[in-house]
Amino acid sequence: MRILILWASLDQPNLGVRALAVGTRAVAAKVFPNAEIQIQGTGHGDAPTSLFMSRRGLLKERVTGAHGLFDWLASFDLVLDTRSGDSFADIYGLDRMRDMSRFPEILHRMGVPVVLTPQTIGPFSTRRGAHLARRALNHARLVASRDASSAACAAQLGRPVDVESTDVVFAIDHPPVPTTRDVVLNVSGLLWDDNPHVDATRYRRDVLEIARRLQAEGRTVALLAHVVGPDDSAGDNDRYPLADLQRELGDMEVIVPDGADALGQVREAVGSARVVLGSRMHACLNALSMGTPAIPLAYSRKFAPLLAGLGWDHVVDLHGDDVVDRALAAVASPGLQDDAIEVRRHADRDLDRFSGALGELL
Repeated sequence: MRILILWASLDQPNLGVRALAVGTRAVAAKVFPNAEIQIQGTGHGDAPTSLFMSRRGLLKERVTGAHGLFDWLASFDLVLDTRSGDSFADIYGLDRMRDMSRFPEILHRMGVPVVLTPQTIGPFSTRRGAHLARRALNHARLVASRDASSAACAAQLGRPVDVESTDVVFAIDHPPVPTTRDVVLNVSGLLWDDNPHVDATRYRRDVLEIARRLQAEGRTVALLAHVVGPDDSAGDNDRYPLADLQRELGDMEVIVPDGADALGQVREAVGSARVVLGSRMHACLNALSMGTPAIPLAYSRKFAPLLAGLGWDHVVDLHGDDVVDRALAAVASPGLQDDAIEVRRHADRDLDRFSGALGELL
């Protein structure tokens, strides 16, 4: 049996996308232990050529077969479409959604079963986005959401999900790690400058004030990059804000994962913390999956519903008032560790639900 994991990657700078690849592979290997599993994201992967080809390029490939792409796609018995976890939406632009929709459409026409793995579905603010989503949902043999809001969105589009589950990061092996750090703070390069998600000036001010007040309380703060571009250039890169933060906060530990084992380095770092404050959702999910309490600084609707489904309500909405006070109150909440242990129980139960549905598919 051959299985393709689509739109995840083992070498992406965004370690959340790496977590999706590793977690989805773990689920697939559990359900189909003898399967050959390949992985393809938006860049390099197991495909004979880039899957992010233009429509014109695909038409040319269909005629010439120069790269063997269509034969390669037809060789799979099952495709697990992750949509990078949160790209089944039009908030990141229609081009991204349209590009990611081409290959599931081709696979559907080939008769290869496509599964939408546990992910965020929506929001869709455009008619074109809703149309693309409806087609993808209707073509999928199995649709899983990772939160109730996504399930409701799918139902509104006329194709209810088959199973509500949770993020596959909880399927990754999670050995115990000694607690050697206090507070690990993940700051997002995506939000540090002008962006469509939050007020960047306010975000920088709030993050700095949170860190300063934690230091004033005697807490030790370490900085963590979770999207690790090749340098400290601006953009969707968590390395970028680090120099600004160190200049303002003084000498402190900075954790920048690197190399093929970057995901493992992140999981070790968050597993070693007493608490994680994170602006990247998978920085928080990696922490919770390792048994570490995590306070998300949430910039979109993908955070709260997923975490609420796991029984975790320690979420700070960056669009609300008093972000600093609410974040510090969340860090000081009694019973955080016990709540984090309960999250793992919820997650294992929810992932078993998806694994069961996947096993019944073929």
